[in-house]
Amino acid sequence: MFKIFFISIITVVTVNAQLTIPALSPTSKTTQTVGLTEIKIEYSRPSKRDRIIFGENGIVPYNDLWRTGANAATKISFTDDVTIFETIIKKGSYAILTKPGKNTWEIYFYTYKSGNWNTYVDQVPIATFNAKHIKLNEILETFLIYIDQITLDSSQLIFTWDQFKIALPLKFDTHKKTMVSIEKTISGPSNFDYFQAALYLHEAQTDLDKALAYIQKVTKAENPLFFQVYRESLILADLDKKPEAIVAAKRSLELSKKAKNKDFIRLNEKNIKKWSR
Repeated sequence: MFKIFFISIITVVTVNAQLTIPALSPTSKTTQTVGLTEIKIEYSRPSKRDRIIFGENGIVPYNDLWRTGANAATKISFTDDVTIFETIIKKGSYAILTKPGKNTWEIYFYTYKSGNWNTYVDQVPIATFNAKHIKLNEILETFLIYIDQITLDSSQLIFTWDQFKIALPLKFDTHKKTMVSIEKTISGPSNFDYFQAALYLHEAQTDLDKALAYIQKVTKAENPLFFQVYRESLILADLDKKPEAIVAAKRSLELSKKAKNKDFIRLNEKNIKKWSR
């Protein structure tokens, strides 16, 4: 009898151990590259579920310190230094706590040490930022942190939930890091390296003369590709060298036809027409 009872207990425990339920605030891991910098955000995402979120009667009262999510501390990591407003944040990992207000938020960065957000409450943050509360026209059910407004050297860190949105401007020294890489590589570059260097300088609209010099090392070499000659035409046009740009575009057009690339055929024909006016 005892043996049967013992087996029954084991069976019940085993069944209970297999129980799986959905998380009310599921974890999220977001990775975004801005320029040459990787940003990783790890946090939990609570949902509104018909509750008042912010304010006197909300689950997050105004001017109360909030973990900025749920469960563990919200963590953000940068592979390079980042400037937020005028403050430089060194590369590394940080816990983010916030103090939502009626019109503005205070955002606190702490050197990340633990997933327990309470360990940061009595610490002095390494940086504090103030950002205005933007009212949204629609209701966002689930809390979200993401990177938006991405350029080669900047972006925004967005916090949004319910009918609010907070944006922190992020700035990276992409150009300096890229130029170091370019100069290092150019000491023994391939045509691909020259093309990549020209592509970056042209897209950044920086030092177009150097961009032209780099791309022409490729286009004047043996067997350039249609998209490389196409880039040369764009750089020439931006340098206001339209006759030369047209010559390059016609050359790219012929190469595009040989490669049977309809997209670049169309782009070259459009540019030739535009620059010939």
